Amino acid sequence: QHGAQGSIVPQAIVTAAGRPGSPVREYRAWLDRFRPRASTRAASAAQARPTNHVTDPMAITATPEPLPKAPRASMSAQERRSSMTLASIYGLRMLGLFLILPVFAIYTSTLPGGSDQFLVGLALGIYGLTQAALQIPFGLASDRFGRKPVMMFGMVIFAIGSFMAGTSHTLDGIIVGRAVQGAGAISAAISAMIADSTRDENRTKAMAMVGMTIGMSFLVSLIAAPLLYRSMGVPGMFILTGVLAVVAIGVIKWVVPDMPMTHHAEELGSNAPRESVLTPALLRLHFSIFVVNFTQVAMFVVVPVALVHNAGIAVHRHWLVYLPVTVGSFLVAIPGIIWAESRGHMRPVFIGAVALMTLTMLGFAFDYTRPVPLIAALFSFFVAF
Repeated sequence: QHGAQGSIVPQAIVTAAGRPGSPVREYRAWLDRFRPRASTRAASAAQARPTNHVTDPMAITATPEPLPKAPRASMSAQERRSSMTLASIYGLRMLGLFLILPVFAIYTSTLPGGSDQFLVGLALGIYGLTQAALQIPFGLASDRFGRKPVMMFGMVIFAIGSFMAGTSHTLDGIIVGRAVQGAGAISAAISAMIADSTRDENRTKAMAMVGMTIGMSFLVSLIAAPLLYRSMGVPGMFILTGVLAVVAIGVIKWVVPDMPMTHHAEELGSNAPRESVLTPALLRLHFSIFVVNFTQVAMFVVVPVALVHNAGIAVHRHWLVYLPVTVGSFLVAIPGIIWAESRGHMRPVFIGAVALMTLTMLGFAFDYTRPVPLIAALFSFFVAF
């Protein structure tokens, strides 16, 4: 604007330039990022040269005094409320996946056809299959019809699937119910609403809340599932998940704040969607996530049964194994992640986790019939996971 309107800088702007937090001062800090710092001699010359702050526009940017760092923006009450409620809904859906993992393979042995390990694995995995297939369509629907209506619709589908699985007494019926559960694929809509509800500088914090909620859902499921299995069985656990889904619908409608959708339109070209999907770095990460979840579900087809038959631990006591193993793995892994993040060594840690996961799977394969190697491999798995 200055170049187009002349060389006279308003006196009010010149006066505000020395005021901490002023727009002009922030502009100077931004501009300095792209300009090499002046040498000591040039800085001294700039200080010695008399300047007219009214007629010399560079007087605003030539001062070599240090600039204070902009304060970090804290989350507002509305951002915290939105992030926490949306993260809890996300965690509830993941709880529907995790809760039956530690006990399902044992429960199916009492059902007709429960000895077919393929059907057991299908019942566990079809949830994720239908969720993956419908994730993008639900996200597109939330762009068109609004976030909250699509989220509530998805939770209705999730609740229906939970009740179907809970009232079924055959493995085929449970597979159908699990498929319907996964069809309520609202994860994309939740992530989009988090983006709508938070500023750019606070979005990472909101996503971190989602990550912590998922981790807590996994931990709670490992501890609670053996106890719930004894008191209500797997059908009761499905029914409980459906009831919680109905409660979540009320939370979405009356607790989650209504936020306008944000739109970030960019000219990306006709090939942008294909190029973004086929980015090699993203493809490697997608494959890694696929492998991690694949090994997780496959492991829980085998480990609960091995704990019963090989380690002699009753199902309702499995939490005595899972609790110390998961807490211990957190105590080992989290400090390492924080150290690697602060030192810029995440890539070696990531590769090390992949190597540890590989060794853990080999350990399971070679010796899962004795209690100590089995539990040691379980601990190693959670550290790598």
